[in-house]
Amino acid sequence: MIEATSIDKRSFFYGQKTIAYSLFFTDRRSLEIAVHPDSTVVVKAPLDSDISLIEKKLHKRARWIFRQLNYFRQFNPKTPDRRYINGETHLYLGRQYRLKISHGQENSVKLIKGFFQVACRKEHNPEIVKKLMNNWYLQKANIQFNESLSRCCPKFNAFDLTQPSISIKRMKKRWGSLSDKGTVTLNTNLIKAPKECIDYVVTHEIPLSRGGKK
Repeated sequence: MIEATSIDKRSFFYGQKTIAYSLFFTDRRSLEIAVHPDSTVVVKAPLDSDISLIEKKLHKRARWIFRQLNYFRQFNPKTPDRRYINGETHLYLGRQYRLKISHGQENSVKLIKGFFQVACRKEHNPEIVKKLMNNWYLQKANIQFNESLSRCCPKFNAFDLTQPSISIKRMKKRWGSLSDKGTVTLNTNLIKAPKECIDYVVTHEIPLSRGGKK
């Protein structure tokens, strides 16, 4: 993976709008502009790049950047902190489902007819429901993320890529990352986004395992 040697927080105007972006100067040959699902814009430029040429290219791609930002924003609604009570909505693969919490012979979470049906063997309190939901999300993430990897890897057959392994964990600020050993780490919360967003993140990380080929 190519490491950034410096980073700069910048912005530019396009009409009446301002686009903020993070600029990395790296040991690479070409300029890369990426819009992430968390609505951050990241620009990676060769070490000797002229800032005026970078901004010129950003202006040329401004409409595309806005389209990407608008696409991802629709999947990031401003919802309050979850309380894990009956009737509350929770996301899965871009869709919202309501919680139905009840007593049961065993702890379980099932997605049935538009509802998260959560059964608790003992008294159901928010902490128990939260733990059950988090475990369910983790199980589904393991399935969906690996399916996404299988969908996305063939796009890079020309680069003779070896399919990397996946690690899943909760991250506060990032959707995905790539380790020096080539392991793609994905944020558990990404399972709440549509498959298109999952594929976007996976596709963005895959090429980095081969020296930053895009």
